[in-house]
Amino acid sequence: MTGSDVTPQQARPLTAEAGEFHVDPALREVLCYLDDGRLLIAKSHLFNVNVRAFRMRLDRLGRKHQVQPVEMSEIAQVYREARRASVASVSEMQAAALAVFQRAVALRASDIHLRVARERAARLYFRIHNDLEFIEEWSYEYGAQLCTTIYQAMTDVSDATFETLSRQDARISERAKLPPGLDGIRIATSPQVGGHVMVLRLLYNDAVGGEGLAGLGYGAQQRAALELMARRPSGINVIGGPTGSGKSTTLQRLLAGLIREMQGRRNVITVEDPPEYPIGEAVQTPVTNAEEEEARSRAFQLAIKASMRLDPDIIMIGEVRDTPSARLAVQASMTGHQVWSTVHATSAFAILDRLIDLGVPVQLATDPTVITGLVCQRLVKVLCAHCKRPLREALKNYSEEDVRRVLGVLALDRVNVRGEGCEHCRGSGTAGRTVVAEAMVAEPELMAHWKRDERDKALALWRGNQGGVTMLEDAIAKIASGEIDPFQAEEIVGPLDWGVGARG
Repeated sequence: MTGSDVTPQQARPLTAEAGEFHVDPALREVLCYLDDGRLLIAKSHLFNVNVRAFRMRLDRLGRKHQVQPVEMSEIAQVYREARRASVASVSEMQAAALAVFQRAVALRASDIHLRVARERAARLYFRIHNDLEFIEEWSYEYGAQLCTTIYQAMTDVSDATFETLSRQDARISERAKLPPGLDGIRIATSPQVGGHVMVLRLLYNDAVGGEGLAGLGYGAQQRAALELMARRPSGINVIGGPTGSGKSTTLQRLLAGLIREMQGRRNVITVEDPPEYPIGEAVQTPVTNAEEEEARSRAFQLAIKASMRLDPDIIMIGEVRDTPSARLAVQASMTGHQVWSTVHATSAFAILDRLIDLGVPVQLATDPTVITGLVCQRLVKVLCAHCKRPLREALKNYSEEDVRRVLGVLALDRVNVRGEGCEHCRGSGTAGRTVVAEAMVAEPELMAHWKRDERDKALALWRGNQGGVTMLEDAIAKIASGEIDPFQAEEIVGPLDWGVGARG
C-alpha cells in the first residue's frame, strides 16, 4: 500500500488536526484513524503505549477499527492530501454555513441547533419565536464537517480544535463571516449519544434600536417605574425572568437609552460573560472564558471588582449568578454606583427571595437605598394581524373549561386567538413576541411590609402608590387589546383565573 491509495475522497482521517478525534501531534505522526474503520499504524510503533491507549479509547467508544501497519511516510502523505483537499472543502463549507446563518436571520431565529448523530444523521433546527422548528436533514458526515468548519475556521478562538467529545464555547464576530443584521454568534457544543450537538445564539445588531422599551412591549406604568429607577444615583435595579425571557435585551435597550439621554456625561461599564450586543459609548468588559464553573465564577468576581476601579457612574452586571457576584453587586450599589443586573426569578418580589438565597442579608435585600428597583418579564407571542380570529368564531376548537376560564376575566367579543396561518406569518399564526412585565420601584413602606412577610399589603401598596400591574394583569390587558392569544399567554403566565392581583 502507498499513501496515494488512501485519498481523502476515499477515506477521511478522523485524527486530522480538525478531525473528530483530538490527538497530540506526536501521536498523529505514527497513526491515522480513517472514517472507513481502518487504523493506520506505523510498523515501528505497533506496540507503542500511546497507540495502545488510543485503541482502548476507540474500544470504549464502540468504534470498530482494523489495524493496518504502514510506513510513517505513508501516514504523513494521507494527512498532507487531506489538508490539500480540506482547503477547498473548508471554503465551500464556510459558504454553506453562511447560507444557514442567512436563512436563520431571514426568519428572525434566535438560535440555530445542529444535532449530529450517527443513528439519526444530522438535523438542522431554528428557534423562531421560542419554538424549535425542524428545517433540514443531512448526512452525518456533512453535519460533522459543517460543525467542524464553523468551530475551526469561523470562530474567534485561535488554533482551536473542535473536539466532539468535549463541551466547548466560542464566538463568531468577524464581519466577513456574518450575514447583515448580526453582530455576532455565540456557540456552545456538547457531546450526545452517538454524536454531538452545536447551538448557535444569534446576536442581532438591532437589539438596542431606537424603539426603546415601548418597542419591546413595556407599558406606560412600567416605563415610568424604570425611568424613576434610572434617576436614582445609586442602588441596584434587578431584572428577573427565566432563561430566554429577553432580560438581556431589555437591559441593553435601557442602557442605550440612558447613554443617549446623558450624551456621554456618565461612564457606563458593563461586565458580561460574554458581551452580546454592542452598546455605543459604553465600556463593555468581557469575562475571561474558563472551562470550569469555579474558575469562571472567580473570573466574573474579578471583573466586577475591576469595574469598580474604572471610575464608573453606572455598572451593568450581565447576571447575578452566585453568592460572590450577588454580594459584589450589592457592594457596588452601596458605594455610590447605579447598578443594573439580571437574575432568574418568577416575579418582582421573588427577586428578593432569590437574592437572599444567594446570600444577600435580609436587611440589605429589603433596604430601599440598596435594592432600588425590581422588574420581572416574560415573552409572549404576538398574533399575526392578517390571520388572527375572534374567539367567538373558534369556540368549537376549545374545551368548555378553557373558554369558561377566559370568559371569567374577559368579555368574549374582546378576545382573539391564533388563526391557521398565512403568507405574512409563514403559516405560524404569530408575528414576533412582546413583553409581559411588572416593574416595582422600591419604597420604604413597601419594603418594610415585605420584610415582615406582609406580601398582600406590599402588593396593595405597590398598586396604590405606583399603579402597579402584575405580569398576569399585563397579559390580560394585551389579550383584551387583541394582541395575544389567551391560551398561548397561559403557557407563559399561568391560568388566567388564578386571580388578578393574587400574585406578586
